[in-house]
Amino acid sequence: MQAEQVAFDQDHRRKIQYNLGKYFSAVEAGLARFRDFEKARLQASQVKDYALNNIDDLLDQLVENMQRNGIEVYLADDEKAVLETLDNIIRQEQVRLVVKSKSMTTEEIGLNTFLEKRGIEVFETDLGEFIVQQAGERPYHIVTPAMHKSRQDVARLYHEKFGTPADADPETLTRFTRRYLRQKFVEADMGITGANFLVADQGAIALTENEGNAFMSFSFPRVHVVIAGFEKIIPSYRHLSLMWQVLANRGTGQSITVYNSIVRGPRRRGEDSGPERMVVILFDNGRSRLLEREEHRLALKCIRCGACLNYCPIYQNIGGYTYDAVYTGPIGSVLTPFFKGFKEYGHLSFACTVCRKCEEVCPVKIPLPDLLLANRRDYVEHKLSSMGERVIFKIFGLVVSIPGVFGIGLVKLKNWMIKLVEKPLWSRYRSFPDFKKPFRRRFKR
Repeated sequence: MQAEQVAFDQDHRRKIQYNLGKYFSAVEAGLARFRDFEKARLQASQVKDYALNNIDDLLDQLVENMQRNGIEVYLADDEKAVLETLDNIIRQEQVRLVVKSKSMTTEEIGLNTFLEKRGIEVFETDLGEFIVQQAGERPYHIVTPAMHKSRQDVARLYHEKFGTPADADPETLTRFTRRYLRQKFVEADMGITGANFLVADQGAIALTENEGNAFMSFSFPRVHVVIAGFEKIIPSYRHLSLMWQVLANRGTGQSITVYNSIVRGPRRRGEDSGPERMVVILFDNGRSRLLEREEHRLALKCIRCGACLNYCPIYQNIGGYTYDAVYTGPIGSVLTPFFKGFKEYGHLSFACTVCRKCEEVCPVKIPLPDLLLANRRDYVEHKLSSMGERVIFKIFGLVVSIPGVFGIGLVKLKNWMIKLVEKPLWSRYRSFPDFKKPFRRRFKR
């Protein structure tokens, strides 16, 4: 979809605002279950602070314990290294069919496209992810990837793809998807998941979900591959009771999600189920650059709950696809320039009103508005905007910084000059308000 079309599509806006209304109601109900949610936020923030401040030691502990548990561990600097490692495993295991649970990290590296180019069938098994995969789209949201679609949209899509009734209700479509994917779980050679948390003292991954598809993605196929950013690490399994609760509340409004799994390795002797081989690929892709920055490293505390997207007034109105990035909303605008380059994605940090609502709802207290402002500063200092834009705003800044000078001149002349630069810098959908009599003159009167 073109960003311009989506941003001004009123039907699209109505759908996301309807779905977000359901989310807000659930979160408010979920908050009532906490005696002191602010204290829970503070504790969760401190857990992530400790993890970041001791990341080297915790990663060493994680890798050592994983290897002791029979897990193969690979470290990858970028997406190319991840895909090369995965390609080797696929060839070794002669993989032909892959099932996946929802994972933003795999979206980050374009995994589905990579697999399909190699003639490998790949199926998203989360219901929302399955829907957008069938529609040929990317996830729209970190937690609810099909938030932008109504039930009528999904019914039409399934009718076109699978021949189900054009007016099928959500229950019918869900039952169809369950039957369809059950066979894929049985046939799959490889299951690929992300990790909500990497548990250092256990050498394990922790997964949280509501559908059971992640559990089947790692327990049915003979090979289980985990692709996760190293920032998902937490010191101990004891912290999961806290982290799972704040993630569930901010993610969906639940007290805790339906399925929570701790996976410590491949199938052991005497066990009837589980993968024969388990591989964990720890992924960097710009995270180290964030870690080195005193300000920006705080963004690595993110637990991918999606709350900052849901409460952001910009996201509520223009939605996910207008960002043209894997990670959307406030957290995406902070992370993406480091992952994909400031020149191409630095502009995302300017899509913010600095209302600070994202900071208010973040379960690990990331100061997202401050990080967005820091990104803006870096973007400007590195002169990544166009020369014309820099010149115009330099002149404008000089003029408005001296009230007496700004008040000089004909109102009509000012309006003409604004119209001259308005279209290329603003857009044909919006207009700058006309200048009228200066406030200073009106105030004196």
